[in-house]
Amino acid sequence: MVPSRKRPVLIIGLFLLLCCLTGFGGVFLFFSLSSRAQPNYPLLIFPTREPLSASPSPIAGELPITADEEPAPSALSGPPGKIVYVCQVFRLQPRDQICLINADGTGERRLTTEDNSRHFYPSFAPDGQSVLFSANLDGNFKIYEMTLAGQLNKIGDTVGIAPEVSPDNQSIAFVTGSGGKDYIWVMDRDGSHSRVVYADGWDPTWSPDGSRILFATTIKGKPQLASINLDGSDFRQITDLPDLRGRSDWSAQGDQIVTYSGKTWKRELFIMNPDGSDLRQISPEGGNSQGPSFSPDGQWVAFTAYFNAIGNHNACEIYIMRIDGSSLTRLTNNNYCDWQPRWSP
Repeated sequence: MVPSRKRPVLIIGLFLLLCCLTGFGGVFLFFSLSSRAQPNYPLLIFPTREPLSASPSPIAGELPITADEEPAPSALSGPPGKIVYVCQVFRLQPRDQICLINADGTGERRLTTEDNSRHFYPSFAPDGQSVLFSANLDGNFKIYEMTLAGQLNKIGDTVGIAPEVSPDNQSIAFVTGSGGKDYIWVMDRDGSHSRVVYADGWDPTWSPDGSRILFATTIKGKPQLASINLDGSDFRQITDLPDLRGRSDWSAQGDQIVTYSGKTWKRELFIMNPDGSDLRQISPEGGNSQGPSFSPDGQWVAFTAYFNAIGNHNACEIYIMRIDGSSLTRLTNNNYCDWQPRWSP
């Protein structure tokens, strides 16, 4: 038996021997592993990197910049307003969230707070102070409205997606599926008095005077854009594109419609008159550009694109550019998908 006065000396000697054999790092690891480590999971607030800059600029190498090209948007000269969009912060579609960013690239933030539900198809109310979207918060996809301050309200109890409020703030257009077919519906602003406007339609948006709804539908076996009166009368085919998808917008001035078309990974933006005439591509080639939305003055579009990242499903970002295709600017810069942008009024 070791005398008690010699025990400290023996312990110190053993400790020094262990240090020599393993190094102090090994000793630290030994004692760390001998204790029961408790995991510490950080609270997820908004896992995103900052935008490229407070005043974003066109991305070098993507587009030739000519001497007479107008300057890129900035906090002083850029387009006004906010842009709402779907942000896949968890990199999982079933947990999609709604995010906001100023049109000058500042103020990027997450709006919705329920981590384990899917939120998509956001759009602004006419006053720009709240956002409508569809979410499965109670299991079914229903229509919700959230103020920019974070107050949430369910609009009625109707199952539906892709809600958009009429310019006069009196009605909501949305989509509900039944029997394998999508239907364009309209209901009152409070969620009451739902009625079908057209069968076989999706992605509705309003004409600026609120008298018609622009939407995608199948015509002769292909998706095309059409418009219709609220009572279902006066159906008008607008486009004759080979690979139209659906998401479109009608400028507040009433003189332009923007949409997108193309095969997978080869989609481009197209602008036209409200009757479909003077159709022209406005997006630079190769970005797989889609989901456009006009700025309030009708001079810019926000959209989703994959410039320099074709094939990477997590690389879609929010871009803006002028309607003549100039001043291409990336607003978001995240390692997950940002998509379905809609500009505030």
